[in-house]
Amino acid sequence: MTALQAQTRYRVEGMDCAGCATKIDKAVRRIPGVEDVSVSVTAGTMTVRHTPESDLAELEKKVTGLGYTVAELKVKGKVGLDGAEHHHNDHDDAGDYHAGHAHASHDQVSESQDDREEGIEGLHGHDRAPTSGPWWKSPKGRLTIASGAALVLAFAIHYVWPASGVWVFIAAMLVGLVPIAKRAVMAAVAGIPFTIEMLMTIAAVGAVIIGAGQEAATVVFLFLVGELLEGVAAGKARSSIQALTTLVPKTAFIEKGGKTREVPAESLEVGAMIMVRPGDRIPADGEITEGESAIDESPVSGESVPVRKCVGDKVFAGTINGDAVLRIKVTAVASDNTIARVVKLVEEAQESKAPTERFVDRFSRWYTPAVVGVAAMVAVVPPLVFGGNWNEWIYKGLALLLIGCPCALVISVPAAIAASLSAGAKRGLLMKGGAVLEALGKVTAVALDKTGTLTLGKPQVTDVVSFGKSEAEVLRLAAALETGSSHPLAIAVLAKASADKVQAPAASKAQALGGKGVKANVEGTEVFLASPQAAEDTAKLTEVQKSQIAALNDEGKTVSVVLVDNKVAGAIAMRDEPRPDAFAGLKALTDSGIKTIMLTGDNKRTAAAIGKQLGIEVRAALLPEDKQRIVGELKGDGLIVAKVGDGINDAPALAAADVGIAMGGGTDVALETADAAVLHGRVGDVAAMIALSKATMANIKQNIAMALGLKAVFLVTTVLGITGLWPAIMADTGATVLVTANAMRLLRWKGAA
Repeated sequence: MTALQAQTRYRVEGMDCAGCATKIDKAVRRIPGVEDVSVSVTAGTMTVRHTPESDLAELEKKVTGLGYTVAELKVKGKVGLDGAEHHHNDHDDAGDYHAGHAHASHDQVSESQDDREEGIEGLHGHDRAPTSGPWWKSPKGRLTIASGAALVLAFAIHYVWPASGVWVFIAAMLVGLVPIAKRAVMAAVAGIPFTIEMLMTIAAVGAVIIGAGQEAATVVFLFLVGELLEGVAAGKARSSIQALTTLVPKTAFIEKGGKTREVPAESLEVGAMIMVRPGDRIPADGEITEGESAIDESPVSGESVPVRKCVGDKVFAGTINGDAVLRIKVTAVASDNTIARVVKLVEEAQESKAPTERFVDRFSRWYTPAVVGVAAMVAVVPPLVFGGNWNEWIYKGLALLLIGCPCALVISVPAAIAASLSAGAKRGLLMKGGAVLEALGKVTAVALDKTGTLTLGKPQVTDVVSFGKSEAEVLRLAAALETGSSHPLAIAVLAKASADKVQAPAASKAQALGGKGVKANVEGTEVFLASPQAAEDTAKLTEVQKSQIAALNDEGKTVSVVLVDNKVAGAIAMRDEPRPDAFAGLKALTDSGIKTIMLTGDNKRTAAAIGKQLGIEVRAALLPEDKQRIVGELKGDGLIVAKVGDGINDAPALAAADVGIAMGGGTDVALETADAAVLHGRVGDVAAMIALSKATMANIKQNIAMALGLKAVFLVTTVLGITGLWPAIMADTGATVLVTANAMRLLRWKGAA
């Protein structure tokens, strides 16, 4: 985007399927000054890149004319460290536009927009999304009820006064057909002539011409019912992912100058200090500065067991504070917190088409014109060539027109993908679009990094060995030397001491000896936490002690020896341990017939020890280019390769793989370098992601079979004269509803059994 371009984001309500997005996209692109358009059906949003001179009022009028409600999304002010609000412009230029602002303020609709729409609100059926309120209160719902009431009244009048003839049914038909016809004309003007609205209009008018007014009125009503059901089903997918945003509370308690005041949560800025009471939801991503509490992270991670967190730990918006007051420093604004990023990623991913979806789109482009051509031939050829009855064959041709709409076929893929992406996001499985989702199901080999992927990424004390003093005393003295240090090994020792409730005594005259260890005075004795080589140089180790240390080293553990007054007191062994679910996660992959391999830059001894424990093939001491080469070799062997890593150091291998998956927790996930991400760092989620892909592709195949199968059956029965207009429209809308409902089953996906 150049400096002379602006970007405006809209809430578009009333979109039911991919066809809706296509209509809007084509219409908006024709407006002078519009450079690019991105429409998300599931999110119900549209982002337009345009020149500053673009007529946005004309743009909104064009979209409204197609039968949709459109409202610009506004950006609210932020509350900063000073507690004051800072406002931003409604239009962001290229330099400071943040698409995520929309998540925090999607309900802000301008008053002038409401005024512009007021005059034409009742004229179309796509005014409001099903999620905006009860279906019967939406214009689409009201139109369907009005059409149904008019039809019932027409039948009643005709029963009481048969002389009224077909005219009473024509009047009933017009109640529903006028808005449909208007949308058909607007779509045709926008360059999309073959819409279901156009086919419906032609079929209804044609039916009246041949004297089938009663059927025409009924078909229009059934069409509106079908559209309403489609909208309700589509709204489920939309509300599923957007419901995540409701987890974040609307207000927060900000602290400034010893005073606490309540402010909108979406107005918090990075660095603001907030107070969270026990039982309250945390209003922003942040870092605990005071307090300790059990945090229920199930709304974000799905984990049912609360996590104990204290000063320095990160917390996420939407999680629940358990049993103590916490003071938290905000680390991300509302538009960039974990939940907002998940929602934004899913919305963007739903705009990315899978290969299957692109094929279906291409197929549908010639399918509808082809069926229209067949319908015309059925209506004209038999009467002209074989002397058939004109009314009979025109009636069959009109029925074929209704079968010719590809709605069910076109929605079959994006509906399943949208539901799947939403279901995955709820479990922390994030995928950048349908193409990635589809590719995951074909994976036959998974290459995983060790540190931070198969392991926790931080050392833990695994063994405390007694040589001259008790294990508790060895740990107590080591903790005394490490107190105050931020070194990963020191943190591991202090964590072990804390877990074992060992109190570290005070240390004095501490000094770090480069490459050897750390030394200090503790309780009148000199304590030296040394490397095995430094310990050997200071106090000779016995053969038994050397063999024990060697055995620990062979298990891939780092050993430090504790010396007290130059005498060996004991040893502490540490290792970056496997994640708790690593073994089960790898087994789930191998049980699915997927080859697993560990690629690590760590030394061969440590890697082999972890590999043996997890039962995985190991390639160690690798540089980034080596990992990339091995991924290429696996692909050369005919395997479809997924690479799982931290998303930064493994960037070359992630790029080389068929699917790159970033492993991480919370905001640390490097989504920029990967195709997908396991948000909560569970190895088992890689297998779950692949299982979700397979379930989605199976669902898509079912949808396509239903869509084409129903069309084929009614195509034949219509030509044979077995079915007419009513079954034809029921076949079209029924197939769309069936396909959408089948896709929505994926929203209930809980993972592989």
